[in-house]
Amino acid sequence: MNRRSNDVPRASFTPDEVCTLTMEFYRRNYIEGLFLSSGILKSPDYTMELIYAALYRLRSRYHFQGYIHVKAIPGASMELIQRVGFLADRMSVNLELPTAEGLRALAPHKTRKNILTPMRLVQNRMAENKQELTLYRNAPRFVPAGQSTQMIIGATPETDYQIIQVAESLYQKFELKRVFYSAFVHVNDDSALPAKTGEGPPLLREHRLYQADWLLRYYHFKAGELLSEENPNFNVLFDPKCNWALKHLSEFPVEINRADYKMLLRVPGIGYKSAVRIVKARRLGTLDFADLKKIGVVLKRALYFITCGGRMMYPTKIEEDYITRNLLNAGEKLPKDVVNMGYRQLSLFDDVRFGENFYEDSICV
Repeated sequence: MNRRSNDVPRASFTPDEVCTLTMEFYRRNYIEGLFLSSGILKSPDYTMELIYAALYRLRSRYHFQGYIHVKAIPGASMELIQRVGFLADRMSVNLELPTAEGLRALAPHKTRKNILTPMRLVQNRMAENKQELTLYRNAPRFVPAGQSTQMIIGATPETDYQIIQVAESLYQKFELKRVFYSAFVHVNDDSALPAKTGEGPPLLREHRLYQADWLLRYYHFKAGELLSEENPNFNVLFDPKCNWALKHLSEFPVEINRADYKMLLRVPGIGYKSAVRIVKARRLGTLDFADLKKIGVVLKRALYFITCGGRMMYPTKIEEDYITRNLLNAGEKLPKDVVNMGYRQLSLFDDVRFGENFYEDSICV
């Protein structure tokens, strides 16, 4: 939508307008924080100066104590990015597309280096700041909530396997707190983009990637365990963990009273909170299926993969086809409201009160 070649009306705010809007909403308890981003005006440094001006006024003049997530502008000077980092809670640099090939095809004016360089700077500065805080408790904090990034999904032909490999690499090499995935929305015609279809944005694919991302961050899975070059995309019918379990039935059934924490995390229907509760509860005695239900285990999924005291909840064949049929009969189908969800790009220009008095020389964010 914000692509510079798009012939669409654009809106922007001055730093003072950003401050006024933020404080008006904050005082009314409508918001808890601010997410601030911008297209490039004149140059990356000029735009970053405007973002810095808005944040500096919010923190110093208005004494805004809420959460601030700010987008770093690729190509901006390292000094400006550092100055902004001491005012924000979280900073992100959009990766835009999963691979360098995709970036060259759709955004040839952007380079992978310009995107990864500020990411590395933020990572290094966060490490330095951590050391400073151990020496001086009241030292200013640099991006205390960490950094994140975002990828557009479906605009280029990467597989799910390639995408989660990129995400895994970012978590390991840049210590990102979060990778966001945004389903591609067709808003303009371009021969380099996928042809328009009536299906809308790939929201189910986005949903599966978020589920897989959660497994990478909290469930000790590796990208290579979830997908492979031979099987490069996620199952439409099952979430990634359930699909992994169906493909690795040799690991099951798991005895709830003896399995270690990491193995419990791999059982469909057992979340990380339930796994912690199981480990704690079984110190007091042997657990049965009634106990698991009280703990919060989703038994309609878990019952095919676990035993309690050496017995399964019901007689069950440990066969992929059998378990698949039963899971589908139990309602293990597509997430609600994900398929055929309508989409419309919201616009500031929808507001009939929006005037045409836009001055190009205004300082805008």
